Amino acid sequence: MPLTEKDVRYVAELAHLELSDEEVRQFLPQLDSILQYMQKLNELDTEGVEPMAQVTHAGEESSAFRSDEVRSTFSPEVALANAPEHDGRFFKVPRVIERE
Repeated sequence: MPLTEKDVRYVAELAHLELSDEEVRQFLPQLDSILQYMQKLNELDTEGVEPMAQVTHAGEESSAFRSDEVRSTFSPEVALANAPEHDGRFFKVPRVIERE
């Protein structure tokens, strides 16, 4: 099923992007091409292909970059000492997601 401008606008909305009509027309064939390529990849036989654990290094027994140890942390007072705004327990930040 070919991609439509409505589909591009829907994906843009999910990504919180505002696209002009020209941008929608520009990105439509690009997004459609990506999805067609993904469909081709889905047709590949991956039976017997081992999953990769990490792309940055060979798959080892443990792929952790450091040992998992309990360490002391900052007290709330120290963590909030240089915060522009806080309520004594949490950082106060401006709202960044405004959806209707």
